[in-house]
Amino acid sequence: MSPVVLSQSTLNYLPTAVRRPEYDRSAVRVGIVHLGVGGFHRAHQSMYLDELLASGEATEWGICGVGVLPEDAGMAEVMAKQDCLYTLVEKHSDGTKTARVIGSIVDYLHAPADPEAVLERLAHPDTKIVSLTVTEGGYNIDAVTGEFDANNPAVQRDLTGAAAPATTFGLIAEGLRRRRDRGIPAFTVMSCDNIEGNGHVAGRVFTAYARLADPDLGEWIAANVRFPNSMVDRITPRTTPEDIAMVRDELGIEDAWPVVCEPFTQWVLEDSFTLGRPPYDQVGVQLVDEVHPYELMKLRLLNASHQALCYFGYLAGYRLAHEAAQDPDFARFLLDYMRLEAVPTLDPVPGVDLPAYQRELVERFSNPEVRDTLARLATDGSDRIPKFLLPVIRIQLAAGGPMERSAAVVASWARYAEGADESDQPIQINDRLADTLRETARQGGTAFIDNRALFGDLGDNARFVAAFLEASDLLHTLGARATVERLVGSD
Repeated sequence: MSPVVLSQSTLNYLPTAVRRPEYDRSAVRVGIVHLGVGGFHRAHQSMYLDELLASGEATEWGICGVGVLPEDAGMAEVMAKQDCLYTLVEKHSDGTKTARVIGSIVDYLHAPADPEAVLERLAHPDTKIVSLTVTEGGYNIDAVTGEFDANNPAVQRDLTGAAAPATTFGLIAEGLRRRRDRGIPAFTVMSCDNIEGNGHVAGRVFTAYARLADPDLGEWIAANVRFPNSMVDRITPRTTPEDIAMVRDELGIEDAWPVVCEPFTQWVLEDSFTLGRPPYDQVGVQLVDEVHPYELMKLRLLNASHQALCYFGYLAGYRLAHEAAQDPDFARFLLDYMRLEAVPTLDPVPGVDLPAYQRELVERFSNPEVRDTLARLATDGSDRIPKFLLPVIRIQLAAGGPMERSAAVVASWARYAEGADESDQPIQINDRLADTLRETARQGGTAFIDNRALFGDLGDNARFVAAFLEASDLLHTLGARATVERLVGSD
């Protein structure tokens, strides 16, 4: 039997084992505009809203996805062909799969192709929330000052006002300006990216941009827009051709861009919204007054552990996350990093058993069905390491505590950034600073950590430098596996 080509008109022909939207999608109004519709958003925020719609709730909270980058044209094409539907497949560690078609995205716009349509959607009275998954680097923060980088060329182009805005900042600021001028209340900006205090950061950068464009608008945004903090969690690897083939051959669905993910999902959200919100609490979202403890837990345990795993694992010859995480020495290294170095830097986390959470993380990383790649985890290290790992090092140095494992992770990043593994096979460095990283890594010594744009003054700290150099020497003389063995044997 031929697979069913996914669209609104073919939903009734899908295999019975695949859950599909049974609500009337034509009756769902757009209330949320989401910028950055990648795999994670489609596995996470869209899924929660789909659950609400399936229960008969939130019909005024449908999602309009927006692609901001030129390369989002591919997603725009797929969304148009499939009526914004896609298949979400949860992969369990025992090999079973749970599949459903998500229908909560009801429109999709590509800003480079039609910026005016995006601006009018942002300005529409029905739009009450604008949510973001634009990656850690998408907030345009200077790594040294921690402030908005007004010298970014794309930002400078938007600030001239000579053409339609092309950046996230320009689009949102112009959408808010139109609302202000039309007497429409401001929407909420809801960051869902892996940044400590992501709501605070979003508020700071969007307000900074607006003040540069129009000081009065900047003040209006500061006074009227809310930026709730959030913590989001679900391992969602990039969709591969094999995933597309699996959905076609095993599920009988022709879907050009399905999403695969782990079964685990978590969303902790500050309950602070300008114009209301969907009843997220009805579908498992933790609505809290203070997200910060949960954010730190996730960033310094899960996200930083991904960094601890990916460079060492790739250099040792592994290519998939579960392969490295199933290695007893690598698993012990992750647990030791979390227990001895990261956990002492955390605030108390209400309702969370931290030892159990750490063990669960290693189990999640070890799921052989998810097949997350170490190369994906190693992407954009210059955005991730400073946010996930360096705060742990700084706090431990100040307290006189252990940070040797964290320093070794930095050394593994530097060794990876040299651009060749231990078999002298080339490594493709996917990072906005790839050339700089490669150059300083190959110089050896402290050149890599002397980059103050990334490390600030850490390169001046004798303890950190000594730990980095010791791990770097082991990596070059003995290799990644032996270095991990030494580190886990040092406890």
